[in-house]
Amino acid sequence: MSTIHWTEGPTHQTARWHSENGASLPQRVIVADDRMRANDAYRQACEGTALLWRGDFHNARQLLQAMGRRIDRKRRGTATSTSESFHLHRRASSQRARVLGKLLVLLDDDHTLALRRAPDVRQACREAYGPPDGPVAVSLKELLGVIGAHQWRVNGVDVPALGTRIHPHYGVFAPIRGEYVDLVAHTPLPPVTRIGTATSTAFDLGTGTGVLAAVLARRGISRIMATDISPRALACAKDNVRRLALTDRINVTGPGLFPEGRADLIVCNPPWLPARPASLIEQGVYDTDSTMLRGFLTGLSAHLRPGGEGWLILSDLAEHFGLRTRPQLLDAIQTAHLQVEDKIDTKPRHPRSKDTTDPLHAARSAETTSLWRLTKIA
Repeated sequence: MSTIHWTEGPTHQTARWHSENGASLPQRVIVADDRMRANDAYRQACEGTALLWRGDFHNARQLLQAMGRRIDRKRRGTATSTSESFHLHRRASSQRARVLGKLLVLLDDDHTLALRRAPDVRQACREAYGPPDGPVAVSLKELLGVIGAHQWRVNGVDVPALGTRIHPHYGVFAPIRGEYVDLVAHTPLPPVTRIGTATSTAFDLGTGTGVLAAVLARRGISRIMATDISPRALACAKDNVRRLALTDRINVTGPGLFPEGRADLIVCNPPWLPARPASLIEQGVYDTDSTMLRGFLTGLSAHLRPGGEGWLILSDLAEHFGLRTRPQLLDAIQTAHLQVEDKIDTKPRHPRSKDTTDPLHAARSAETTSLWRLTKIA
């Protein structure tokens, strides 16, 4: 268990250190308050000094924003290709996270944030961190993410394909990009599913919030196994299945990729970019060495019933960024003794695809998301 140390007045104090993203333990911690100037905070953070905030909560948020603006002004490098733009963006994002992560707050032994004008964060912290276990120091940036996740969990995310809302949990990727959900909602089901019978089965691999499992259930598939490797995702999916009154149709199980047995339809929406995630929530976007994608392809044949299909939902952003080529994807499909029956494409509708100030705009505006219908080679 990591512990941070600091001096406050004449007293030497300690607290547990917690970082969801695995940020290293701050070696030097000083107390900061409303007198701290943004230039000084930025300089100290860049030098590796953590600032334990003891002032006003809203002033701390403003300081964090001011530090962020200074980081953005210091960005270096002009990309000559889309691939280089991606790598420069990742490097800048990593540096930004390191610097902003140096502004810390202390949660009391009941998760109370004892700062002036601070919101009640106890429930949000219980959802993200579990029951309190003594005072703990976290970055303000992380805590703001915890607060935002709690608001999403309470309010939910509208999913038109379901006609209702899905409630993401902290650390579980939210279904805010509706195009991939619509692909699963509207692609014709394979005849072998025999909709309306008690024998139609499907697997939803990497279920996350459970949104795709719910879509399949609403389309009439009678038994769905939803899996994930993340305990948080499993808890989130179970919560949403209960909210949607689909517990008699959907069984959430894990941790793991494939459940036991075979299915008529196996759906997988793996992380789209083969790169190392730098934060917890990025695990829904980045997958080192395409581990989940390769696991899905290599295991698909053994888990399909005769006449069944595997649906791979995948963006081509990795191709635009030079992280994977189309021939490499097709070769992986063929090596797994699979064949492509069809590919249904859709274009992005999210605001970032139209944001010309985004350094990755060229790739985002050209992106295509596809549902690949895969079958076993006879």
